[in-house]
Amino acid sequence: MLTLVTGIEGFTGHFVRAELEANGHTVVGLSSDLTDADAIANEVLDLQPEAVIHLAGLAFVAENNANAFYDVNLIGTRNLLDALSKHASKLSNVLVTSSANVYGNSTAGMLDESVNPNPSNDYAVSKLAMEYMTRLWSKKLSFCIVRPFNYTGVGQDGRFLIPKIVRHFRDRERVIELGNLDVWREFGDVRTVAAVYRMLIENCPVGETLNVCTGQTYSLKEVITLCEKLTGHKIEIKVNPEFVRENEVRELKGDNSRLCKLVDNFDLYTFEETLSWMLEAG
Repeated sequence: MLTLVTGIEGFTGHFVRAELEANGHTVVGLSSDLTDADAIANEVLDLQPEAVIHLAGLAFVAENNANAFYDVNLIGTRNLLDALSKHASKLSNVLVTSSANVYGNSTAGMLDESVNPNPSNDYAVSKLAMEYMTRLWSKKLSFCIVRPFNYTGVGQDGRFLIPKIVRHFRDRERVIELGNLDVWREFGDVRTVAAVYRMLIENCPVGETLNVCTGQTYSLKEVITLCEKLTGHKIEIKVNPEFVRENEVRELKGDNSRLCKLVDNFDLYTFEETLSWMLEAG
């Protein structure tokens, strides 16, 4: 299919493009800002995509600019869906990426898609609002919504946790400053995520909301221990209060059983394999 990938120049977009092209798809991106409704409409009209993977969005903003989450993640997505519904005559499937952060501070074991969302920050609220807004297009577009849990890989922004830790070990630093150590996270592999998105767009489970996750979590101390094992380098951890986030979600652990019923035979890298890949990339 001719597949439009928004956010194609980003971390995930790079791997999604490679995965799609390796499986015979033609891939295009957008040159316009999602907040420019007219420009998005004109591009969609020109491109005539047959499928869309909507990755574009904001995950970081300045402390005094939380409105940007809503401008891009919510209104920007609305601009895209409106353009697709009016101008993409060949469109079959749309995959919209939300976030597992919509679950908030719930710690009730494995989080499946039936858990009531309870977002605890503006980013998560913007993503949940985007999910609700997307459903307004259910009679005009065939779409599914994915809630990816944490994932990482080569090329991820250094502001994210795992790239920061990997960089410190690769540079043989003596000390690393981290925030709250009492958090547990999934750390999937971006290559697996890209494969899942490709398979979902090829056979879109219309109207579904799906966790994209491994179902396994690691504490920050366990991450450090794995890196020490892989590199033979020991590092001292110092907790920097400035890095301790307000409303930190203590544990995010997903149930991927619904996804596994729809997507067969995708490769799952172990977290140790992902770390090795990142450490060796240099």
